[in-house]
Amino acid sequence: MTATTWPELPLTAWQPTYETLHMWTQIVGKTRLALAPLQNHWWQVALYPTVRGLSTGAMPCDGRTVEIEFDFRDHVLAIRCSDGRNEVLSLTSTSVSQFFASYVSALRTLGVDARLHPVPVEIVTAIPFERDFAHATYDPDAVQRHWQILLQVHRIFEVFRSRFVGKASPVHFFWGSFDLATTRFSGRSAPRHPGGAPNCPDYVMVEAYSQECASFGFWPGGGLVADAAFYAYSYPEPLGYSRHRVEPDVAYYHPDLHEFVLPYEAVRSAANPDETLLAFLQSTYEAAADLARWDRAALDRPRAQWRGLP
Repeated sequence: MTATTWPELPLTAWQPTYETLHMWTQIVGKTRLALAPLQNHWWQVALYPTVRGLSTGAMPCDGRTVEIEFDFRDHVLAIRCSDGRNEVLSLTSTSVSQFFASYVSALRTLGVDARLHPVPVEIVTAIPFERDFAHATYDPDAVQRHWQILLQVHRIFEVFRSRFVGKASPVHFFWGSFDLATTRFSGRSAPRHPGGAPNCPDYVMVEAYSQECASFGFWPGGGLVADAAFYAYSYPEPLGYSRHRVEPDVAYYHPDLHEFVLPYEAVRSAANPDETLLAFLQSTYEAAADLARWDRAALDRPRAQWRGLP
């Protein structure tokens, strides 16, 4: 893979678009929350990267099936029903308030009864969607770049996921935190999570972290991490985790986030981005699993059976 496969996308170049798109994905994601049957760790609410953008996948709806996809090639939101009825909304610079109104109207036209909680979650300032006129920017080029990054990250995460035979999440996009993530589980219960995510009930985090895990993801940045980055953390965090050596050398432990962080730019500019990212994922997993004494003989696929990069 070449550097051009991993596009350049500093947060400052698209932050207004990112913040708007974040709210739009929350609106669509809440449709999955309303329609999809409950799964452990809230896996049923996630979106999934596709060859055109991000999709809910198939959701049951009163005897029919509905799928909603952000199409970042044609820059439309496509709502498709199994009975052949469809609605399409243009993705352009418009407020979250207008997007929400248009989206709810399209669902009603199709007879999709989804009761959406109209307030965003997991962000500090949660403006109700109907009153959010502050976020109204859509840069098509930046959105495409972000989507292309997601496809590359998804590809590597799937390789990494294949090297574990224990319980593992899909590679999925969580719209609450706007990150692409995958999680491995030791098979043991975890202590009750304290919660505390902004504008999010504590029971959400209690369920998400009900079992001991090591989690990995990609996020566009903001706040304590100024730019796009990969992350890895363990819950509960084992003693010595923060001091454990991981790869590559540019990766570091963030004491406030309690996560290992690898800047996206370090991967994008590496001689071999794929192997650089895989080294980060594998080394942070081994730090978590070894220190917490996971049964790696039962959980890990033997290295002799690892497949090469596609």
